[in-house]
Amino acid sequence: MGRKRLITDSFQVVKRQRQDSDTKEGTLQPEAVLVPADVPAGGSLHPAQLKMLKQFDLSWEYGPCTGITRLQRWERAKSLGLSPPLTVWETLMEHEGDPSFMHCLWHDYPL
Repeated sequence: MGRKRLITDSFQVVKRQRQDSDTKEGTLQPEAVLVPADVPAGGSLHPAQLKMLKQFDLSWEYGPCTGITRLQRWERAKSLGLSPPLTVWETLMEHEGDPSFMHCLWHDYPL
């Protein structure tokens, strides 16, 4: 048996440095962290409701949730006779127009 292969055997390790114009010394540039714009700075105001909506997103008995809003999914499940939870509809109507409530869990991820 040969030696165990590492990821660095296939891909070169690259560390990029940025030079300061004043000092001409290289410093490591910190990586940017993406933060969704629709999330309040102090966290969510309704964590229990958002948790319930995420559970609705993860429940496959109401059909797929990608590509449509939670309200569209709820209405589709209702029209197909799947009996979606009424609390989900009430929450969506209470926060109509709020993207953190209307979009599904997978909205921020590209297809």
